[in-house]
Amino acid sequence: MTSALDFTADTIEGAARPLAQYRGKVLLIVNTASQCGLTPQYAGLEELHRKYHDRGLEILGFPCNQFGSQEPGSEDEIATFCETQYGVSFPMFAKVDVNGDTAHPLFKWLRKEAPGLLGSEAIKWNFTKFLVDRDGRVVERFAPTTVPADLAPAIEKLL
Repeated sequence: MTSALDFTADTIEGAARPLAQYRGKVLLIVNTASQCGLTPQYAGLEELHRKYHDRGLEILGFPCNQFGSQEPGSEDEIATFCETQYGVSFPMFAKVDVNGDTAHPLFKWLRKEAPGLLGSEAIKWNFTKFLVDRDGRVVERFAPTTVPADLAPAIEKLL
């Protein structure tokens, strides 16, 4: 059986990172964007990271430019923005596609494991969130408009 831990993704610094290094952690995998109306969710994600990281939560941010071209910058620009504007300290990865033929394999898998409304697999917008248990299995998909603080009860159940 495939799990989230079977995938590898490039970090925002350009190094390949096997997600197996997060074995035993609860993961919150999020497609992000720096020029979106939902961009302030970075603050809430960072708050979750600071609150639960020591208990085993890892938030993994994946910038994506597929929705309204709201992530046009380079990886360096994205990293600088996240750090200076929101103090992001959770791992950020290289820009990816989350839909279509060019979607990163992780997101192809996530979409199949946790379809959205009415069984739709497509990710509808930036800041779609996938909660993954310590064994790498998808537990729940959250809509872009679900604010990070509202995920706390679901995260706490897995910690």
